[in-house]
Amino acid sequence: MQLVLHYDGARFRGWQRQPDQRTVQGVVEQALERLCGGPIPALGSGRTDAGVHARGQAVGVRLPERWDAVRVRRALNAILPEDVWVAATYEMRPEFHARYSAVSRRYSYYVGTDDEARSPFRRPRELAVAQPLDRAKLDCAASMVEGEHCFRAFAVLGTAPAHDDHRCWAQLARWRERPGGLVFEIEANRFLHHMVRFLVGTMIDIASGQRPLDDFASLLGAADNRDVSAPAPPHALFLDHVAYPKSLYLEAP
Repeated sequence: MQLVLHYDGARFRGWQRQPDQRTVQGVVEQALERLCGGPIPALGSGRTDAGVHARGQAVGVRLPERWDAVRVRRALNAILPEDVWVAATYEMRPEFHARYSAVSRRYSYYVGTDDEARSPFRRPRELAVAQPLDRAKLDCAASMVEGEHCFRAFAVLGTAPAHDDHRCWAQLARWRERPGGLVFEIEANRFLHHMVRFLVGTMIDIASGQRPLDDFASLLGAADNRDVSAPAPPHALFLDHVAYPKSLYLEAP
């Protein structure tokens, strides 16, 4: 079965279960154990870091037969804490794997450019940027992201296996206007650790005049991350959607 989760990452130490830390996986598995009377592993489509939010995290679970998709969603939402919500549940084929069956993942990063971005009602979900941003430079950098590249320069050093080529295929990378600011949207077959945050941090430095646009193309061909900008903070990043082949669904999603 697939669970689709929304969660506010502010009070979680990320997705992955950790001893003595509050994590999304830990909270979900506690709720599942309460329902089923025994341990039920919850396998996420990928890890989100501490502070990162989700409105489309996919989770694979194997439950006793008495729990169908409708019942388990209702039951979980009755006992999960207020910062986690099961948005949807789907019956999946036995070969479904939340991580390895995914064909793409989509993230968005919110940047506030007006004065109200510093409001306590917006600041927890947006990166407030005071300096003017050159939209043309943002768009140009985003267009370079699309396609297949080695994103080694936009990943935390040493977090991928030594044999990993750090190549990802991004079918979408764009900035768009929204009330009060901008949002960066990216969809790719895979993401490296901190990849979206490094991309956003570097693009904002370029658009604010702190480094030249030419740096971005150089980073896409770099062998390490020594010259990348600092990653944008996690609190404005959302995991929006995880896509799977339709053939894995027992009923159309």
